[in-house]
Amino acid sequence: MQKSLKIIRSIAIALILFGVIGCQNSSGDKAGHGDTLFLKDARAETPSRPARQAASDSLYSSRQNAITRAVAKVSPAVVGITVKMVRRYVQRSPFYTDDPLWKYLFPELFRDRVYEQRIQSLGSGFIISPDGYLVTNEHVIEDGEEIIVTLPGGERHNAQVVGSDRISDISLLKIDGQHFPYVEMGNSDDLIVGEWVIALGNPFGLFELNDQPSVTVGVISAVNRDWGRMPSSGRVYLDMIQTDAAINHGNSGGPLVNSLGQVIGMNTFIYTGSQYQEGFVGIGFAIPINRIKEIINEIKLKGGVDRNYWLGIVKVQDLDPIIRKWFKVDVNGGVIIAQIDPGSPADKAGLRPEDIIVAVNGVKIRNAEHLIQTLTNLDLKVGDVLEFTIIRDNKERRVKVKLERIPE
Repeated sequence: MQKSLKIIRSIAIALILFGVIGCQNSSGDKAGHGDTLFLKDARAETPSRPARQAASDSLYSSRQNAITRAVAKVSPAVVGITVKMVRRYVQRSPFYTDDPLWKYLFPELFRDRVYEQRIQSLGSGFIISPDGYLVTNEHVIEDGEEIIVTLPGGERHNAQVVGSDRISDISLLKIDGQHFPYVEMGNSDDLIVGEWVIALGNPFGLFELNDQPSVTVGVISAVNRDWGRMPSSGRVYLDMIQTDAAINHGNSGGPLVNSLGQVIGMNTFIYTGSQYQEGFVGIGFAIPINRIKEIINEIKLKGGVDRNYWLGIVKVQDLDPIIRKWFKVDVNGGVIIAQIDPGSPADKAGLRPEDIIVAVNGVKIRNAEHLIQTLTNLDLKVGDVLEFTIIRDNKERRVKVKLERIPE
């Protein structure tokens, strides 16, 4: 009996153990199978590479706007310009004298010393044609012995000066090669005050860090700002575009672009408000692109801008009370023509002595000095047309005079 109970107990224990092991195996199989399913599900939920790229492209596209599109369009044609030059300094002898005898006896003692210093300046520019013509300010490349143009991406070229015009502060350069990216030039006569603009260039030489232009954004603050002739440089700045897009040292020569990616001007100088203030204060100025197109076309055709013009008005006189009473005119300001060169442009156009000039190109003339100043500030060149508003026989007339080259 006891032996039978032992046998039954052994069989029961074996069955129990078999069941536990079977359950464990079954559980392990199920767990493994479940893990496999879980991993498959996780892999199925992870986006594939094309899907991730599509999502990234979609996000990138959603962040695009008119500004980013304009920058992408223009940036490849914006260049950094490095100008190497030699500046010469004269140090006056501390024993300076006008006495030729002392100079002859002690030439070394009284001789001035000339020192040379190699310096480097930076600026910006933009390519205007696939064959490598590019534009910058004349003051950027002035006195340069070597001009190096750096394209986005780091490609470097030595540039040749095709021609420069100091008065308008515009230079045309050329680099060798073909198929360069180039800008689209817009129309600076249809600008809207308040519209978005973008300034691109090389401020403080930052272009050199990764061979990419810097971008600043603002609006057109005003148009047709006439600065006239700058006393320090003799340059004439007319019809300038004012913007609050940040322009700093090195931005000169870079493009000012509208939201369509069209160049509407060339960044040229800033207004600091003080001789001690050098940084940008929110007021910058650009030369209108229409003026640039006119100048560079003349440079291409003639190698420069011919400013040896002839008007032919030899002498004028202020209108005093006696002259006003004699000619029975009631005007404020104005001048009377006293003498005209025979055969001159003024003579050919029909101006005569005793004509009273009251305005030139819409600018009211106060007196003879103001007439000279107005003509000086108009950035005139051979072929330009001046419109004189005159009074003759108590009637107001308009006479157009086309400037000619001074005869040999």
